[in-house]
Amino acid sequence: MENSEPAVPANDEAVSQVPRPEPAAPGAAAPQPDATVQVAKVVEGASSQIEVPAKLIDQVIGQEHAVEVIRKASSQRRHVMMIGSPGTGKSMLAKAMAELLPKEELQDILVYPNSDDPNNPIIRTVAAGRGKQIVAAHKIEAKKKIQFRNTLLLILIIGIIGYAFITYQWLMGVIAAAFVFIALRYTMPREEAMVPKLLVSNDVKSNAPFIDGTGSHAGALLGDVRHDPFQSGGLETPAHDRVEAGAIHRSNGGVLFIDEINTLDPHSQQNLLTALQEGEFPITGQSERSSGAMVRTEPVPCRFVMIAAGNLDAIQGMHPALRSRIRGYGYEVYMAESMDDTPENRQKYIRFIAQEVKNDAKIPHFDKSAIDEIIREARRRSNRKGHLTLKLRDIGGLIRVAGDIARQEGATLTTAAHVTMAKKTARSIEDQVSAEMTQHLREYEMTVVEGTRIGRVNGLAVTGNDAGSVLPIMAEVTPAIGKEGGEIIATGISGKRQEPWLKDEESIAQQSIKNVSALIKKFTGKDIKNMDVHIQFIGTYGAEGDSASITIATAVISAIDGIPVRQDLAMTGSLSVRGDVLPVGGVTYKIEAAVKAGIKTVLIPRMNMNDVLIEEQYKPLVTIIPVDTIDEVLKQALVPENMDGFLSKLRKMAVRSTSVFADTPAINTTTA
Repeated sequence: MENSEPAVPANDEAVSQVPRPEPAAPGAAAPQPDATVQVAKVVEGASSQIEVPAKLIDQVIGQEHAVEVIRKASSQRRHVMMIGSPGTGKSMLAKAMAELLPKEELQDILVYPNSDDPNNPIIRTVAAGRGKQIVAAHKIEAKKKIQFRNTLLLILIIGIIGYAFITYQWLMGVIAAAFVFIALRYTMPREEAMVPKLLVSNDVKSNAPFIDGTGSHAGALLGDVRHDPFQSGGLETPAHDRVEAGAIHRSNGGVLFIDEINTLDPHSQQNLLTALQEGEFPITGQSERSSGAMVRTEPVPCRFVMIAAGNLDAIQGMHPALRSRIRGYGYEVYMAESMDDTPENRQKYIRFIAQEVKNDAKIPHFDKSAIDEIIREARRRSNRKGHLTLKLRDIGGLIRVAGDIARQEGATLTTAAHVTMAKKTARSIEDQVSAEMTQHLREYEMTVVEGTRIGRVNGLAVTGNDAGSVLPIMAEVTPAIGKEGGEIIATGISGKRQEPWLKDEESIAQQSIKNVSALIKKFTGKDIKNMDVHIQFIGTYGAEGDSASITIATAVISAIDGIPVRQDLAMTGSLSVRGDVLPVGGVTYKIEAAVKAGIKTVLIPRMNMNDVLIEEQYKPLVTIIPVDTIDEVLKQALVPENMDGFLSKLRKMAVRSTSVFADTPAINTTTA
């Protein structure tokens, strides 16, 4: 363990520590303010001083490429597919596109009864706003006809009853009147059945329509025909009146947005492709409950601009022809997950805070300290040095929780204290589960943070997007049984990796051992092909990835040579076949999880040092040591009886000199 004074990375300074110019000497020229100072001046005030753009496209931050594509696509009415993590602004960009679409003449769509074939309703389009007028006019005309018919019927019945009264044939008169009433009631045409139905109305829309078809079933997406419980007897509903427009028809002239498009079934994707190609799609029965199997309208206009969205796996689940159509007649965009931490981008983040406060309309604005804390959290969540996260939905949730706390206290402004409280309140499910499991493991003494153990190493993992957990790994080695050689047996972890060149799914542990088998042989002098390697991951929750490879290698080497491992130490890092410790993600959350578990020292890849942005309260409790190669890891983690022989092995094992790396001192703190 190193005990030197800490050298905190430069980007770990609080946002509030934006450098300001030194006071000018008497008579000296006043220094010109740079961009950093200008940002600081803006930050001095509350978020209420920030002007929020009126258009959605101008409110998007950090997605310059996507914004440029949306502007081009809207002017040319091109389709767009946006792929990226949730919360990066895909739906916001889709809504913004509806604002940018050329103001074409929107249309209302009417469906009329077909006297020649009732099961084939007629479709007509009129200018926006005319649809309601036409339907209203037809209803008035139908009402007049019904009133005239009822008047004639009443006169006829009165005449029959009058004649019966004169001839004293009361019974026959009543029977005749009833017979005439029933006969005319069911034989005369139903005027209301001839009134057209307004299928799509655009009379009050100033912008092009925006329809979110995410998760829609076939009927909601493509249109459907409602079920009719009365099929005859004069009580049935006319076929045209049971027709319902789908999302593709309601988005005619506008934008159809479908997130997680791979969740649509293949049949719906195929029909969606047809609608894109033809610009029109007839409505027929789609759902299992519709009674419209025989009803099929004329083609209904659906000339929409489609924006498909999803995660990276959405590409694999898409219909190939549908993706080809979008790609051939539009654009594909990958959404950025972070942006550079520059004064200009911090300014955008401040505007984002003002936008969230304005859109919520229930929470107070943020003061300078609260803005600083939000930006610092954005740096933490980016998991990259010198970056700010663009998963803005999560940051927006933190802003609203902090605002709720401030409002509950009756504060006029949200402060850093409210944001700090919000971070504790708005913890993710993964973080809460990780904390609960850590507590349980410590109660049952399964998390060991003192002394030494052979074949047991405290690894670190990320669960979810913003939670870390301690991942104890135990290894045992036994002689191989049989002529086929040894095997690697890993239990307790769900992480799998399926690559085209692999015949079967292999666990991450198995791949990690195979990758470092040469290093293990070089250090121990033993070939793992002649032994069975048993690896157990203890108390894991949703942990996966290859960041445990240095942990696995350390545990196996400890088990083979019987060298104890320090239990007050945890580690994370990926390992190359040459023994280099490669960078991994989520180091901040992993270190904080180690501190919560009572671990005093953490080994991380040297290239991750600038990614460390742990909370101030944890800094005095942990020593962070950067490592470059596996021999450095073993030197810190293992406690051999024969130190000289151990160091000799390490020198032989080293595959390259670490002198090419800058000497990055550990983040050391006062020992607890």
